[in-house]
Amino acid sequence: MKPAMAESTVHSIEIDAPAAACFEVAADVESYPEWAAGVKQVEVLEEDSEGRPLRAAFVLEGFVKEISYELTYDYDPPHRMSWRADPSPDIAMLEGSYTFNETEEGATEVVYALSVIPSFNLPGFVRRQAEKQIVTTALRGLRRRVQERVT
Repeated sequence: MKPAMAESTVHSIEIDAPAAACFEVAADVESYPEWAAGVKQVEVLEEDSEGRPLRAAFVLEGFVKEISYELTYDYDPPHRMSWRADPSPDIAMLEGSYTFNETEEGATEVVYALSVIPSFNLPGFVRRQAEKQIVTTALRGLRRRVQERVT
């Protein structure tokens, strides 16, 4: 049985690009170490018929130690992508998503939701601060990467 989604951190950012361009960058998880702060290594383990990752193994630079986990992805291009982690020695539960909402002006509002419960002891307020930092840093990195590609 899948655990209930814990309280999540949700932030958004506007990117001056179409949703499809934002989705394309976000779905290219193998390139995350090039632009996503803290992502040290990504290995795609399985792809769908479109070449998008279905499963990927991650190594992150953690606050205290390196954190490893595997994610399973689900896609609704170019509107949404979501992921969840298999329980591991580092992660008890991790679920997240990007939602891409085009504005009337042709830009895209990207909404990032993330909920993480580590397998190690971490006070709730520290976990929430870490989630907030991960989400805001990822959104800024995504915006920079998309804008590099569309200009």
